[in-house]
Amino acid sequence: MSSLRSLPVRVAVAGLAATLALTACGGPSAPQPGDKAGGASGGSPTVPDTSAILAAVTKDDALASKIPAELAGAGVLKVGSYVQSAPNNFYAADGTTVIGSDHDLITAVATKLGLRIEYQNQDFGALITSLQSARVDVTIAAMNDTAERQKAIDFVDYLTSGITIMIKKGNPAGITGPDTLCGKKIAVVTGTSQQEFAERTSTDCQARGQAALAVTVTDSDSQNQTQLRTGRIDAIVNDLPSAVYVSRTTQNGEAFEVVPGDVIDGAPYGIGVNKSKPQLRDAIAGALDALIADGTYGKILDAWGITSGSLTKATVNGGK
Repeated sequence: MSSLRSLPVRVAVAGLAATLALTACGGPSAPQPGDKAGGASGGSPTVPDTSAILAAVTKDDALASKIPAELAGAGVLKVGSYVQSAPNNFYAADGTTVIGSDHDLITAVATKLGLRIEYQNQDFGALITSLQSARVDVTIAAMNDTAERQKAIDFVDYLTSGITIMIKKGNPAGITGPDTLCGKKIAVVTGTSQQEFAERTSTDCQARGQAALAVTVTDSDSQNQTQLRTGRIDAIVNDLPSAVYVSRTTQNGEAFEVVPGDVIDGAPYGIGVNKSKPQLRDAIAGALDALIADGTYGKILDAWGITSGSLTKATVNGGK
């Protein structure tokens, strides 16, 4: 698949909600009241145990020979991420172990290349500059691959998703879709596609003679969830997998819900790579293709309940 243009990204929320039948898992940045303690593996009922899947991944010597020599010599892939976004990247109940679908995928990719990973938790808005300054080798943080971001970095696309709206349980603000957001108080994370959507929607509202959105921009999903739970805002605009996961797990599903409907601005998620390192980019794409071919990729997505966003081939800079 050379392009993602034809991918069916208008995934129904109700369908993905059924797929994301995961139980609660907490972390210091996104506490989930009522959670049971759990870890990244070991059979805890709070998170999927993907340890056997990852343990089965082996080094591919042909792919490993393609990575830059300095990376091969160090044996480490430095990964920049935003570890506050379940089910993509978040902390286990011990407060230090990083878990999630993105974490598992980049771990498997690194193993194929003969590398181990070192995770760095960063603000979402700092990820691209961190990559450009060589503080990290790659980023993976449910970041949409867009034409604008491609001007700064390269992407290896690994999943497709889109934006949705998360509201307080019972929908006290009466939000039924994007066309009902005018005049509402909305929270987003800085530097995200959700912020762009909120600002664009606010402009559209004003153009129609309606009230603008009151947009709160933060650097933390957990801050936004607290504001929504306490009624300081009316809705959070977030990626569909995260919104569905949080709405199902927080306070046993009694705190939030997702507005039904199709995803907004469907687009691929991409592993970010510095434009000066096409050799690394292509090796990562090759490793992802190998994981798709041998079934590891599908097993990881299935474990985290996000198979509806799966790809059949790694794509470089497929976002538009």
